[in-house]
Amino acid sequence: MRRIVLIAGMLIVGMALFGCGGSDTESGVTSVNLVVWKPNIPAAWDSALAMFHEAHPDIKIVREIGPHSSSQFHDLVAQKLRNQDPSVDAFLMDVIWTPEFAAAGWAMPLDERFPPSEQDKFFDGCIQADVWDGKIYGVPLNIDAGILYYRKDLLDQYGFEPPTTWAAMIDQIDSIQAGENDPNLNGFSGQFRQYEGLICDMLEIVQSNGGRLTEPESPETMEAIAFVRNELIGDAAPEGVLTYSEQESLDLFTSGGAVFHRNWPYAWSVSKESPIAGQVGIARLPSFKDDMSTSTLGGWRFGISRYSKNPDAAWTVVEFFTSPQMQRHFAVNAGRAPARKTLYQDSAVLAANPHFEEMYPVFETATPRPRTPVYPEVSNILQRFLHSALSQDDADLEALAAKAATEMETALGRVQ
Repeated sequence: MRRIVLIAGMLIVGMALFGCGGSDTESGVTSVNLVVWKPNIPAAWDSALAMFHEAHPDIKIVREIGPHSSSQFHDLVAQKLRNQDPSVDAFLMDVIWTPEFAAAGWAMPLDERFPPSEQDKFFDGCIQADVWDGKIYGVPLNIDAGILYYRKDLLDQYGFEPPTTWAAMIDQIDSIQAGENDPNLNGFSGQFRQYEGLICDMLEIVQSNGGRLTEPESPETMEAIAFVRNELIGDAAPEGVLTYSEQESLDLFTSGGAVFHRNWPYAWSVSKESPIAGQVGIARLPSFKDDMSTSTLGGWRFGISRYSKNPDAAWTVVEFFTSPQMQRHFAVNAGRAPARKTLYQDSAVLAANPHFEEMYPVFETATPRPRTPVYPEVSNILQRFLHSALSQDDADLEALAAKAATEMETALGRVQ
């Protein structure tokens, strides 16, 4: 009996040491539990982890890979933090999550570790997105902004320049499709599934007409939504885009199945390894009116859980992955646009991503989504409204917009 009790006691000690992170007192290694999304280019992350462990043999990163979908990944991370889960030390945050995570008390303020002198090295929009109630809660990893990708070979063949208006894009699609006479060649590919990507795509289109998603009943907003429903869905774009996220829409484009495509900067690296490699160009997104091109601010940042038992080791992880060296690594090997401004003068970054030089002004002025602790609720309201408006040909747009406006007013009123 004494032997059984002794073995049981040893097992309990072993679970305490290795179960939920912490330090292995014998080896002197501290475990940091890092929650990230499923990457588009996993090899870049695998090599980054190897570089970290070589540089910091006293810290072991235990990585949990969540869904690729931003919405699904949000739900995973939020649930863990809501439960004060000790298996989370550091985590990736989408640009829109900071107000929610900060107001809920889930994310740790980083002001003492990430002072203004360091913050100044990043794009202003990235830093503003990580500040809530005067404190900073995240360190930017990369910046994103919507870009128009196009088949350069096809536009050159038909004598077109990249379109600056949505109407010009439709005209070019009509001409190219008529000339190619290929039933598998679609005009446009984007992200119109009911998820966060729908908000990003529609913000760009609506604001390029002078409207706002938070003002769904305005004439400018309604006009832009009607354009997408009547001119893109099932016409210039296949009906299937109503189910597409970034990956599906990019797959259509890189397989040669679309003339134009909206996506984030990382899609450039993917296109270079695709059947249309060397035939892709980029441009600012079109608008309805001159000089109103709009790109949604996107990007990811690292946060640290307020409930972490190893905040110092977690900060070492965050500091390493957001360093110039690692932002250069992800730019060169995964096409991720750095959040650090000086890397846009880096020869290796620009050699791998020549379009970054053209996109620098877009990154400086990219438009954020509404910043509020109840953004997930606002986003869900907008997603339901927009997807219904786009997928139902006979939908009463005015009635749907009025309902969405009322629901948003109620949600936002709870935090005012």
